[in-house]
Amino acid sequence: MTTITGILTDDRRFDLKDGAGSDAVHTNPQYGYAVTCLSSDRPGLNGTGLAYTLGGGTNLVCDAIEMLASPLLGRDIEELMSEFGSVQRSIAEHQLIRWLGPHKGVIHLALASITNACFDIWARSRDVPLWRLLLDLSPEEITRLIDFSYLDEVLTAEQATNILRDRQSTRHDRESVLKSGYPGYDTSVGWFAYSDERIRENALRAADRGFKAMKLKVGSPDPANDIRRVNLVRRAVGDDVRLMVDANQAWSLPMALNVCAELAANELYWVEEPTQSDDVLAHRKIASSIAPMHVAVGETISNRVLWKNFLEAEAVGVVQADCTRLAGISEYLAVSILATRYPVKVIPHVGDMGQIHQHLVLFNHIALGHERLFLEYIPHLQEYFRYPAVVEDGVYQIPQSPGCSTELHQEFG
Repeated sequence: MTTITGILTDDRRFDLKDGAGSDAVHTNPQYGYAVTCLSSDRPGLNGTGLAYTLGGGTNLVCDAIEMLASPLLGRDIEELMSEFGSVQRSIAEHQLIRWLGPHKGVIHLALASITNACFDIWARSRDVPLWRLLLDLSPEEITRLIDFSYLDEVLTAEQATNILRDRQSTRHDRESVLKSGYPGYDTSVGWFAYSDERIRENALRAADRGFKAMKLKVGSPDPANDIRRVNLVRRAVGDDVRLMVDANQAWSLPMALNVCAELAANELYWVEEPTQSDDVLAHRKIASSIAPMHVAVGETISNRVLWKNFLEAEAVGVVQADCTRLAGISEYLAVSILATRYPVKVIPHVGDMGQIHQHLVLFNHIALGHERLFLEYIPHLQEYFRYPAVVEDGVYQIPQSPGCSTELHQEFG
């Protein structure tokens, strides 16, 4: 047995340098984590969970973690995870607290951090990396990790179990990824504050480092600036590199339609967060208008119910589900399984800077059959992690350390 004996929180905020992280909405952001730290009765065995923030208000998420996490104390980790979907639902639906969400905002971010800590200590207790833990679980064990409430008409636990079971016989066809690694894409090429010259240099450098895809920020008040920057990168790297843009919700629907029409000549792979993130109908109109370019969303799609609506409405082509913004790995799994039922691609947003999601894309590809595409790479917090994600020649190397790769150095932040 491994019993959870303590719960601590940590408000970690990191200043970014020289325009890194800037976009059309956030001119001088911090990157931050609301951290859950679980201790156990086994010496040296702890768990670290992350919820991604932009600095301000991280303390509020930490306060919510302390309020919500008490049911974990005294629980054996194996027994807890054998029914984690039910446990998570009971925490999320606390009758005196759920009104603060439900399933969104500070409360949901707290649940993300708590959940991710549970998965980390579970994998560590078994001495395996998260991807191996998930791949070794049976379909029934996977589905017991998930809260399927409010998904009944599109995905039940039984249907999810069958999806996982149906793909088991072809897993071996996809396990080569464990030798080749998982491709990345460089999202630090074109932060909003960067000059044209710097963007061009970054794009060329990314191509030299083996990246076959890259992204830059758009959303300027003057669309001509966005169009110029995209043209600049396309000319620099040529037609063989996939190019994506991210507007960070800066556009109204009419503006999004107009700018996307102008950008179409560059054959963009996707346009990310083209308008307000809750506006499913606007995203559907954009998706219909810009095809075959994809609409990509996920950084601020807060829960599985909203994902259900995006998918049912055909308002998304690239599912950027993020386990540090959803209710952790558990709800991420729900969205990833649900996405198998629609003609979409699953390419996570990496609010964890790729630390957890480098594990989850391996599960996506091997266990669920999602296409092996690429995973966002943002190295700005690399030095703060004990086991940082490693990308060589544009490819994520397979993590081998036990857990979710979420442990932070205590001397930083």
